Amino acid sequence: MSTSEPIHIIGGGLAGSEAAWQAAQAGVKVILHEMRPVRGTDAHQTDSLAELVCSNSFRSDDAEQNAVGLLHEEMRRCNSIIMACADKSQIPAGGALGVDRHGFSAAVTAAIEGHPNITMAREEVAGLPPADWGNVIIATGPLTSPAMAEAILAKTGEDALAFFDAIAPIVHYDSINMDIVWAQSRYDKAGPGGTGADYLNCPMDKEQYLAFVEALKVAPLHEFKDWEKVPYFDGCLPIEVMAERGVETLRHGPMKPVGLTNPRDPLVKSYAIVQLRQDNALGTLWNMVGFQTKMRYGVQAEILRMIPGLENAQFARLGGLHRNTFLNSPKVLGPDLKLKADPRIRFAGQVTGVEGYVESAAVGLIAGRLAAAEAHGQTLPTPPNTTALGALIAHITGGHIESDSYSGARSFQPMNINFGLFPPVTITKPEGAGRWRGPEKTQAKRKAITSRALEDLKAWA
Repeated sequence: MSTSEPIHIIGGGLAGSEAAWQAAQAGVKVILHEMRPVRGTDAHQTDSLAELVCSNSFRSDDAEQNAVGLLHEEMRRCNSIIMACADKSQIPAGGALGVDRHGFSAAVTAAIEGHPNITMAREEVAGLPPADWGNVIIATGPLTSPAMAEAILAKTGEDALAFFDAIAPIVHYDSINMDIVWAQSRYDKAGPGGTGADYLNCPMDKEQYLAFVEALKVAPLHEFKDWEKVPYFDGCLPIEVMAERGVETLRHGPMKPVGLTNPRDPLVKSYAIVQLRQDNALGTLWNMVGFQTKMRYGVQAEILRMIPGLENAQFARLGGLHRNTFLNSPKVLGPDLKLKADPRIRFAGQVTGVEGYVESAAVGLIAGRLAAAEAHGQTLPTPPNTTALGALIAHITGGHIESDSYSGARSFQPMNINFGLFPPVTITKPEGAGRWRGPEKTQAKRKAITSRALEDLKAWA
């Protein structure tokens, strides 16, 4: 493709703005289409680019011990406009990167509108892009317009999009107590690609189960905004709703103890069992089957740690139920973020199935660079999955295990960057240094992951 043909980017949020900046900085002409103020959304208050509709925090800025802090640093090293404007608009927030939301959005808007390679088009693109647009990035976010959503569905099939996410908590494997938990599928059923030991099982006796149900019934819940309300379906009710429907409901639903035998106590039948299913190809993340919830985050972690085997659980993400529009990315996108059904189109941002401001912008950064390379007639590899940028792209385009091995049901849900998405590292203490104490091993492992990431990013960039 000649660089005389512009890249069309649809959506002026964090991902679209970052994609536009990266492509423009690479010397490619960009037309950025933003429907506000021609058409508003239920959440946005202004027509500025990269408006922060919820929190004004970009979360931890610790690049050595925190995965999102590492993502910050990688993006800075890739000349991210979102990170540059966040740093410029920073306000005190402890170890987090907090920003003045209006100053941040104004800075992004000024940078984009002032770039000589970027043209702003304030208009709605209603439906798929025109056929003569040969290089397109769709970055329309969780509030994608109905016309665009319908067009994507028509192109890719009804399983391509979800309009709310019913998210079960996801646990780091190395925080699960395997002295209590055992691996087994119900009735030892292997299923497609399974072994008969594909689930991790957390047993409960009657007293533990009843205490857990009571805790669910009194837990404070997240309150939806009016525009955020989502329906309940009997197939994915929040666990606290099931608890309210009767003390035995959970035990006959996701916590049913049938078809499973505890090898440590085979003659005693568990009263209830919580199952975890492998969530990523690396085996580092496991999701709690059927445990979608509206509980507030603080109490949620406390209650879930009542489950035997999860008393020290560390969560890659907690459960939730949100109004959202996102792609079934592992099914419909290629590793280069292109839509398999229409390869002239890439997707970026939250609509790809990432969560968080920084993660959305990160996917925009990669999409913008990939599109710019294509405009120059070149091919750019995505970053290695040892980097935060690469781990995020790998997860949404192929690292996720696509479906339940029993039912084949869709299981892909939005994800923040976390250390469970990275390939493991092996660490050892110097000879004669003694045992690891307290959090030393975890801290050493995280430092090894982040150091490796920045070295590998340098080689890629």
